[in-house]
Amino acid sequence: MPAASSDQPEVPRIVQRPAEHLRIGEVVEIAGASSQVLLDASRLQALVDHSDPSISMAGQVGSQVKIRMGSRWLVANVRTQRMHQREAGLIVCQIDFLGEGEEERLTGRIFNFRRGVTRYPVPGTPLFAMTSADLKQVYAADSRPHIEVGTVYPTSDTRGALYVDALLGKHFALLGSTGTGKSTAAALILHRICDMMPDGHIVMVDPHGEYSKAFAQNGQLFDVGNLAMPYWLMNFEEHCEVFLTSHGADRQTDAEILAKCLLAARLKSKLALGNARVTVDTPIPYMLSDLIANIQNEMGRLDKATSSAPFLRIKGKIEEIKADPRYSFMFSGMLVGDTMLDFIAKVFRMPAEGKPISIIDVSGVPSDITATVVAVLSRMIFDFAIWSRKEKVRPVLLVCEEAHRYIPSDRVNEHSAVREVLSRIAKEGRKYGVSLGLITQRPSDLSEGVLSQCGTIIAMRLNNDRDQAHVRSAMPEGARGFLDSIPALRNRECIICGEGVSIPIRVSFDDLAESRRPASDDPAFSALWRENGGESEMIARVIARWRNKDNLNGNR
Repeated sequence: MPAASSDQPEVPRIVQRPAEHLRIGEVVEIAGASSQVLLDASRLQALVDHSDPSISMAGQVGSQVKIRMGSRWLVANVRTQRMHQREAGLIVCQIDFLGEGEEERLTGRIFNFRRGVTRYPVPGTPLFAMTSADLKQVYAADSRPHIEVGTVYPTSDTRGALYVDALLGKHFALLGSTGTGKSTAAALILHRICDMMPDGHIVMVDPHGEYSKAFAQNGQLFDVGNLAMPYWLMNFEEHCEVFLTSHGADRQTDAEILAKCLLAARLKSKLALGNARVTVDTPIPYMLSDLIANIQNEMGRLDKATSSAPFLRIKGKIEEIKADPRYSFMFSGMLVGDTMLDFIAKVFRMPAEGKPISIIDVSGVPSDITATVVAVLSRMIFDFAIWSRKEKVRPVLLVCEEAHRYIPSDRVNEHSAVREVLSRIAKEGRKYGVSLGLITQRPSDLSEGVLSQCGTIIAMRLNNDRDQAHVRSAMPEGARGFLDSIPALRNRECIICGEGVSIPIRVSFDDLAESRRPASDDPAFSALWRENGGESEMIARVIARWRNKDNLNGNR
């Protein structure tokens, strides 16, 4: 056959438009990120029994819909629903635009999805239900490094992914009420990160001793028995928190005395010889006995008219801590050597040696210095990052469980070293390669400023109205439609939004192997209260451990 002449009209390609039965309504109002649509209740009812779970949920709060704009699809999330006041059978909905993708010409499906909208529809534009195939394209992870953590609701096979660089580079927060599976979710995410990057550097503050079991195989475990954190690593502010007991004007007086005596004690170190830049904050070893001697000498120089009470207060507190075995993990006389290099290497996992995460179990730390211990660890991570700027960057992830303890709400006016350093990490950490992961059951008690710095929010079920409102204020506008489902989430389900995902998603977390789960299961009263026998022997063993302080050796 002769070749077709070049001037013959081109035969148009067949484009398969979505089936009419997937049309569920139309756009009635456009207002930037949030717009209004009308849904046909009869069409929604006809799709309820559809075999595709995404289609059967069409139009429900939290579901997605799509709108064609030329050769592109706009994807939006349904935020609210209400019946039309005058027209029966019509439902008025608010939608939030999530992004757009190109249309596959042969099937009409979405591909190459990305966040943001370049062109808005006009009123009257038809609205269609999303299929599971569409959702798989929308939620499919791109080539960026990512970890898969669960299945996207309502599909059964679409995987929910977190982009690691965005998740860690701009901090993240995991929020959820007690009993929702928050600890297991945290362990799952950290396990997936460790499996992907076995040479990473992760430090986790564990206030309840839950995570040692979960990371026994791929983590380094520290508690009061083996942490051996030298007291001289504290800066002056942290020294004040531990050694000063006074308030108001007396505290200022005590602080001046402590500063003078502490600097003198540091200057006695061999490491200080010839170094004119030594200050009260310089991490140089000194002996507690030298600090006490300096306080005693300063007190001896007083004239009779000057009170010795400030000196006696400080000296008495230092001697009390030095003699108390509960504080020996930090204030032991054996920790006077220059072990800073070894301490940083072991706690920061440099090198990781196949165990990229350090679990710092602070459950055995006396409650009055727990915040100071966390402050020292956090500040060392941040200071190390600052002073290593001329070296090859080695990012460190700091994860804080029960974060509201250390970074309380801005309504609390109390100043603390740990609050200051964690707030600074939240604001400046990403510049230096320090990432912050916050886990809490009470987001309303967490600092609003710090939560707003978290680029990725992972919200599990929250039962408290105040907590829900707090999270709502921290989430981006496009995720508001998902927020209404937070109180109704099942255990091990979450809403993820922010930098770590392409668009906000609802995810059901994967199961975690028993050996990788934290020891956070609630006791089964119905079973345990049916058992009896051996109570007296058990009580005797508990009392023996209690009195002998076996928890100092990690035997709890």
